[in-house]
This record gives sequence, structure tokens and C-alpha cells, in this order.
Amino acid sequence: MLILAIISSYLIGSIPFGFILGKLKGVDVRVQGSGNIGATNVWRTIGPQYGALVLVLDALKGVAGVYLGRSTGIEGLELVTGISAILGHAFPIFLNFRGGKVIATGLGVITALSLKVSLVAVAVFSVVFLLFGYVSLGSIAAAAAVPLAMLFFNYDRQYFVFALILSFIAIYRHIPNIKRLIRGTENRVIGFKAKK
Repeated sequence: MLILAIISSYLIGSIPFGFILGKLKGVDVRVQGSGNIGATNVWRTIGPQYGALVLVLDALKGVAGVYLGRSTGIEGLELVTGISAILGHAFPIFLNFRGGKVIATGLGVITALSLKVSLVAVAVFSVVFLLFGYVSLGSIAAAAAVPLAMLFFNYDRQYFVFALILSFIAIYRHIPNIKRLIRGTENRVIGFKAKK
């Protein structure tokens, strides 16, 4: 049950909803805009309604991962299956391990584990995005806030370690964005076309 739950969570996380919706619209999002399969690039390349749908679907992958772990009755397994879903989204087997930046899937995982930590992450994202206009900077700040929120709300050590791992993966996946932020070439508004 343990191994099956972990593998199933990874495979669910690997479902590339952004890529699939793009293909249905005749667009390969991997070669358009920023080249990412996540909600932000889908929003930019094929429209906001599709970007919003990908955001929801990718978040649900994270929720599914957590609930698969919980369904086994093995204590703490939901943290492992949550990470497994996140890794599936970041490194999907169906797209040669080239996936998204885990923010939406990570949000789904965090929401399933702790609604209040999720609300903190959303609030941090919203404030940073409204102040600076960068989706990527808001995402990075939200990811960094998750382990701090786990500490603030006095979650067990295993939740804090989980949050650190999630934060590391999310920030690591944003390294190209960080470089563009430093160079001043990152897109400021979601509606603008991403630079190559």
C-alpha cells in the first residue's frame, strides 16, 4: 500500500494538464512564451480561462496526492505522497521529466494539509504580486513563507521538514526566473508575453 500510494501520487502529479489543454487548442506551450507547462504560461499563451483551469487542475493533483497517503492509514504518509505528487508535476514521466514549477500543485498539497498555512501563502503571494507585479516573485515569496508558517502555527517537526523540502523544490524550479529578476528582464504583468 505504501509503495503503491507513492507511485500513484507521482503519476497523478505527472499528468501535464497545461500541455494537454494547450494541445487541444493547437498550441505546444513548451515552445511558447516561457516554455513552461504551468498555469501562468498557459494563461499567457492560450488565454486566462485556460490558465485558471490549469491552476485548479494542478492544485487538485496535490490534494489527490495527500488524500492517497491518508487513505492508507499510515501515519505521516500523506507528507511523502504530497511530495511525490509535487515531484511528478516538476519532473513528469510523460514529458521526459520536464514539468512545471510546482506552485499550484504545492498549493493543493498545503491546502489539504493545513488550510491556515495555505491562506498565509496565498496572502504573501498576493501582497508581493500587488506590490511588485511579478508572478514569479510572489510565488517564490509564498514558497519561502510556508515553512515559516508551519513554525508559527507550531506544527510537528515532520511538517516543518516537509515544508522546507517543498520550499526548496519550488525555489529551485524558479532559478531561471530569479536570474531574469536580477537582470531586470522578468515579465512584470501576467498578461504580457514571456521573453525567450
